[in-house]
Amino acid sequence: MKQTPYGTWHSPLGASDLAGSSITLNYVQVADGVPYWIESRPADGGRNVLVTSDAAAGSVRDLTPAGFSARTRVHEYGGRPYAIGRDVTFFSNFPDQRVYAQRAGQAPAALTPEGYRYADYELDQTGTLLFCVREDHTGSGEPRNSLVALDTRTNGPGTVLFDKSDFVAFPRVSPDGRRIAWIAWNHPDLPWDATTLYVANLSGAKLSGITALTSGSRESVIEPRWGTAGSLYFLSDRSNWSSLYRYQDNRVASVLSIEAEIGSPLWTLGQSSYCLTGDGRALVRYTIAARDQLGVVDLTGSGKLAPLDLPFVGLSNIQLLGPGTAIAVAASATAEAALVSIDLATGSYRILRAPGSVKLDPAFISVAEPIEFPTAGGLTAHAFYYPPTNPEASAPVGEKPPLVVKVHGGPTSHSKPEFALATQYWTSRGFALLDVNHGGSSGFGRAYRERLNGKWGIVDVGDVVAAVKYLINSGRIDGNRAAIRGGSAGGFTVLAALAFHDVFRAGANYYGVSDLEALARDTHKFEARYLDRLVAPLPQGREVYEARAPIRHLERFKAALITFQGADDKVVPPDQSRAMVAALKSKGVPVAYIEFEGEQHGFRRAENIVRSLESELAFYGKVFGFTPDGTLPEVTLLK
Repeated sequence: MKQTPYGTWHSPLGASDLAGSSITLNYVQVADGVPYWIESRPADGGRNVLVTSDAAAGSVRDLTPAGFSARTRVHEYGGRPYAIGRDVTFFSNFPDQRVYAQRAGQAPAALTPEGYRYADYELDQTGTLLFCVREDHTGSGEPRNSLVALDTRTNGPGTVLFDKSDFVAFPRVSPDGRRIAWIAWNHPDLPWDATTLYVANLSGAKLSGITALTSGSRESVIEPRWGTAGSLYFLSDRSNWSSLYRYQDNRVASVLSIEAEIGSPLWTLGQSSYCLTGDGRALVRYTIAARDQLGVVDLTGSGKLAPLDLPFVGLSNIQLLGPGTAIAVAASATAEAALVSIDLATGSYRILRAPGSVKLDPAFISVAEPIEFPTAGGLTAHAFYYPPTNPEASAPVGEKPPLVVKVHGGPTSHSKPEFALATQYWTSRGFALLDVNHGGSSGFGRAYRERLNGKWGIVDVGDVVAAVKYLINSGRIDGNRAAIRGGSAGGFTVLAALAFHDVFRAGANYYGVSDLEALARDTHKFEARYLDRLVAPLPQGREVYEARAPIRHLERFKAALITFQGADDKVVPPDQSRAMVAALKSKGVPVAYIEFEGEQHGFRRAENIVRSLESELAFYGKVFGFTPDGTLPEVTLLK
């Protein structure tokens, strides 16, 4: 074992390993017992490919041909971009956002004109009508969202079924094809604030008898799913926890009562947190303190939850594969996310697709340790601590490791304790990493999430500062070498922590918010009124926006900063980063800036993932005064 300072340890993981192994799996569906899913591939320029399992060959098979990318930009974050029909696949093509029909042996053919975006597809029993969410960008002002039906036999933008709200999601047709359910919500709410569940009679591409089943007031309803005998299941957080309910015989009743979250914030359309098994049960993913579990619920009356003994801590895309068998994207504390099938009787599982090409020796794996620490107001907050871990290196006696604090995006989101090469990249080099689920995070109930209402930039920042002080007081890290990194909303927390506190010596800002009022003015429709609740309504709350904006308060900003930005970002426009960098440079604060052409909100191209990670590592070495192992790009700090 070689003795060398923290941060300089030789790691078996390179940034190129992360980029090559960072294929993500999402939007799983099952048709006729065959699984389908989307893979996002950085090595292929970030292209999204529809994939299916080829059972006969024991492998997987790509369905999306070269030159096409199955990804939608509805809400900018996207959602489920495809539907599987009889001998035909329908998908949104990323470059032009048109819906294409792809038949066996034929090139994809466009069904819709340009100027529209589509997501969250549901095909009727006949295969002639494709129900979906449409976002209309053909006019001026905000795009118009509606529930539409596309006739798969003709070309056109679709027939509007419902457009009486700012947003719609989850169009779901009953098994007999005679009814349809969906959810809707309006500004200033986000779908985790308040949504309304609707049902209507369905005849072809016409609705009648539209009925609201929930009030749409302080209740988030998501994921409607039809059962038998006209029953309709859905998730609601009316009890503080997102749990399972059923509408039947003109009444709503609770199916499962548990202090855990089944649903997740609806950042992308088409998510699936549970499935009906067809035998009087449901399989649910439930989250307790940001750790996911799977359980089977009795729907016949008892509501009993029977947990499955599985090693996973991160689960999504829950679908029924066949009688007694489910499928999900699952990650454990020591293995990356993979597509797995699960036997509901035995709890045994089988890996169907593990896209990661890098296999890290278990001796190098740093496993998350949950911590709960005191914070303002006599409350506590949560985080996962990852200690430096490398069997081939040790630090000099008495040295404590530098700390990297990671702040998740959203901010209505949360981090799970699942294995990620992006975490091991740091810990295997001798960094401690703290992944903070500050007040406002999901995964801990509605009340915890609402801690951030009106206090974005206060609660989140206070919690990350309190977390660092907790680790310093426990003697686990070097308080003089603490850095903070985050993207988007997490980037705002990075900038605010550096502007208003002196706990951190360095920060890595990935496309973060520096000017709150500019964000409220310039961002896209989905989040256009997000800050009404997180900060204050405008214009009456302008003083609050000024008080919280990092770019307006650089008097105490002394820590070095590196910023990464996508030039085509529509969620947090590049002007946010450019203005912050210019202001810090004029003040004499050490700052570096890297902008990537062709990237949007989040980096999807392998070469950009590599450059950003390596540059961030080189930046920490320069600021903290050590030389990281390996060959890294030169980072110039401007003053």
